[in-house]
Amino acid sequence: MNRILSLSLLLTPVLLATACARASEETTSSPATASTVAVAAGPTVDPELPLAIVHKTASCGCCGVWADHLKAAGFPVEIRDTDDMHPVKQRLGVPAGKASCHTAEIGGYVVEGHIPASDIKRLLKERPMARGLVLPGMPAGSPGMEMPDGYVQPYTVELVLADGSTQPFAQHGQGG
Repeated sequence: MNRILSLSLLLTPVLLATACARASEETTSSPATASTVAVAAGPTVDPELPLAIVHKTASCGCCGVWADHLKAAGFPVEIRDTDDMHPVKQRLGVPAGKASCHTAEIGGYVVEGHIPASDIKRLLKERPMARGLVLPGMPAGSPGMEMPDGYVQPYTVELVLADGSTQPFAQHGQGG
C-alpha cells in the first residue's frame, strides 16, 4: 500500500502538469499580455450571481476549463490574462503557501484555485467575514482538473479569515 501511495504522490504532479498543458492546447488563447481581457457570458448567466474576474496566465488551459465550469454554473466571467500572477495574489491577500494557478475576484471575495462553483455559491450566500476561499495546488478531479476515469483526489477548500489564517470550508473527493 505504501508503494502505491508513494507512486501516486510522485505521479500526481506529472499528470496534473500534463492535464493543464493538454487543456491549454485544446483552448484557444491570445498572446500573454497583462492587458488581454475576454468577457464571456451566455444565455445561462444567472443575473443574481456577481461577475467572476479570473486572473490567469494565457498559456494555462486548466484555468480556462475552470472558468468554463463557472460559466456552466451561471456566473458571468471576465478573463484577464497576465504574465505575472504574483502581484495579483499579493494584492488580494492569498496566504503564503496557499496558491494555485489562477486567482479570481467574485463578489468581494478572493477565490484561489480550482474551487467548485457550489462552494463559491455557498460563500456568497453565507457572506462570512472573510477574505475568501483557497484551494492550494491543483487536486486531481477538482473543476478544471477532471480525470478521464472520474477519480477525485480528496481535497479541502479552505476559508481565509480576515487575519489571513484558514479553516476548512468544504471537503471533496473520496472520503470527503
